[in-house]
Formats: sequence, C-alpha cells, structure tokens
Amino acid sequence: MQAIIAMLRGVNVGPHNRFSMDALRALFGSLKLRNAQTYLQSGNVVFASNERNLSALCKRIDDAFEKTFGFRAAVILRTAAEMRKVISKNPFAERKDIEPSKLLVTFLAEDLSPEAQKDLDAITVGPEEINAQARELYVYFPNGVGRSKLPAMMDRVLKRSGTARNWNSVTKMLEMAEQIQSEEKLDVFSPPTEKGRDTLSNLHGD
Repeated sequence: MQAIIAMLRGVNVGPHNRFSMDALRALFGSLKLRNAQTYLQSGNVVFASNERNLSALCKRIDDAFEKTFGFRAAVILRTAAEMRKVISKNPFAERKDIEPSKLLVTFLAEDLSPEAQKDLDAITVGPEEINAQARELYVYFPNGVGRSKLPAMMDRVLKRSGTARNWNSVTKMLEMAEQIQSEEKLDVFSPPTEKGRDTLSNLHGD
C-alpha cells in the first residue's frame, strides 16, 4: 500500500468543468482507492492504493472521471516518494528571496523531450526563471503568475501535457500523503485487540 497524489488539470477555474470535492472523493472511492482526501478546490486528491502500474491507474481515473462528470481532465499522478524527490530537488531551495506562493512546479505526464527542453530554454519573456528537469518544471514568478505571459508560452511548448501547483500546495500534498501512508501502515500492522488476541490464542491452542 502506498500513498499517491492525483492532480487534475483545468478544473473548477471558470464557469465550466465544475464539480464538488465530495463528488470527486466519491469517484475515487468507487474505484476502490482508499482514504481519498481532497486539497483545495482545484482537483487535488491524495489516496492510498496497492496499484503499482501508475499508467494503468491514471487511465482508470481518467475514464471514470469522464464518465461521471462528462468531460476529460488530464490527470497527473505522483507517489509520495516521487513528491518527496520533487521537493528535495528544488533548485531554488537555497534562495532567501523566494516566496513559496510564487514558485510553481509544473508536473508532466511524460519526460520532457530534448526538443521541448530547447524550446523552453529559448523563452525570454520577463523576470521569470525556469528550471526544467525530467518530469517537472520549477518556475519562479517574482511578480506573480496572474499577468505573466509565460504560462501561455509554456503551454504551446508542452502542448497542455502538464499541470502546475504552487510550492505551498506541493508541500501540503506531501504532508497529506505521508499521513495517509502512516495511517495505512497502522491499519495493516496494528497490534491485535483483546478479541483478536483471544482468537489467536484459540488458533494456536494457547
């Protein structure tokens, strides 16, 4: 059993493609994904699963989401271990001038291609700073993301294959994932109750 973080792209940001977090948690529960918890209203779900094939799991969630809500939302998955690596590899970690709410991580469905990397390196639009890694882009928006032209330019390069979260959300989702992972381990390995001890005693003839 491992904790997994699901991030949906482009949901609950306008008058269309809206749904409640209660409905989203129910959807994950219907897929037998345990302890599903949502964070904010932007389509973040942290849950536990035995599934090791994340590509297959992602397709299951994608298909069920479309069937339930009537539209398709790109789903990006990261395990708790993967998210921990994302945080440990933060290229801005030693910078004292970084505001967490202005540091965004774009999570990609697949590894960044050499061509996309070249195109991203060629972007010069303002004071923003981009650090591209294999499956994540770390982007700092010193003036905030609201009026920046960079997201639209990145979308043209990435072809809308990723979804971004600010640093506060990234660290909070890992915190939730670690809590769920801890709870799931306790659920599996918790010591037996008094009734359980009696059952074990009977089984072993003690």
